[in-house]
Amino acid sequence: MEHRSLGRTGMTVSEIGYGAWGIGGSMWLGAQEDESLRALARAVELGVDFIDTARGYGESERIVGRFLREHSADGVRVATKVPPKNMQWPAPSGIDPAEAYPGEHIRASLETSLRESGLEAFDLLQFHVWSDDWVGRGDWLETVQALKAEGKIRAFGVSINDHQPGNGVELVRSGVVDSVQVIYNVFHQEPAEVLFPACVEAGVGVIVRVALDEGALTGAITPETTFPEGDWRHGYFGGDRRQQVADHVRALVDDLGITVDQLPDVALRFVLAQEAVSTVIVGMRSVRNAERNAATSDGRPLSPEQLEVLARHRWERNFYTPA
Repeated sequence: MEHRSLGRTGMTVSEIGYGAWGIGGSMWLGAQEDESLRALARAVELGVDFIDTARGYGESERIVGRFLREHSADGVRVATKVPPKNMQWPAPSGIDPAEAYPGEHIRASLETSLRESGLEAFDLLQFHVWSDDWVGRGDWLETVQALKAEGKIRAFGVSINDHQPGNGVELVRSGVVDSVQVIYNVFHQEPAEVLFPACVEAGVGVIVRVALDEGALTGAITPETTFPEGDWRHGYFGGDRRQQVADHVRALVDDLGITVDQLPDVALRFVLAQEAVSTVIVGMRSVRNAERNAATSDGRPLSPEQLEVLARHRWERNFYTPA
């Protein structure tokens, strides 16, 4: 497993991280706790030492904490997120920071996360939504600084709103944030234009989420794909979107000259080709997925020719909006 610096925090993290949204049972349905614990154990055994969870991920924080206690996983970094007080995802423009992240809400959410997980501190605390309108306003920064001084968090970051990579650049340049989490993948390449260079210049770590486009870049989404009743992916892949995905994936694998089974590995290597990226968090609800994703971190980059082909398959769209 290769490791990278998490910006200027002084922490190094595995370049393949564990995305713990899917094991919490709140929106991704079908996860079984025992299987999730086995997948976590296998991922850590293979060198994964960064786990990303959130207060809003159902039972995820509890399960991660249980795993860490039962396995004595020394050296594993854990990040969590504070939901906005107004519970609005993504953060609308024009909202006062006191509506989303007043200091007392940040502190209360963190204390709940510490109790649920059984941890004494988190390596990284992130806001689950962000608006650059909040730079220099509100009492959130004072609270973050106090929590650092108290030893309850080691670093501070934000999770940038879906498909809004420019809505975080001002924060990065302000010098008060340690990391940003952002969607970046073969289809959504916009973060590489302005956000990533700004992060490199400011020494801000980059955590990439949705590297496999919620499953689209695994090749497993077809027009016949179904999801469990109540699973949020009904909306993400609603309407004719499954057919659109299948068409784009077929064009991509044909252009690369690879099989569909090879696509997830190539998609992750595409993300890791960016020097700004500290780690890419991937959902791993099974031992098989943990083994497959960890194997990508072998120090072998894609060729310039492969990267050129992948760049041609940029497909900017936001499936989080209703179909």
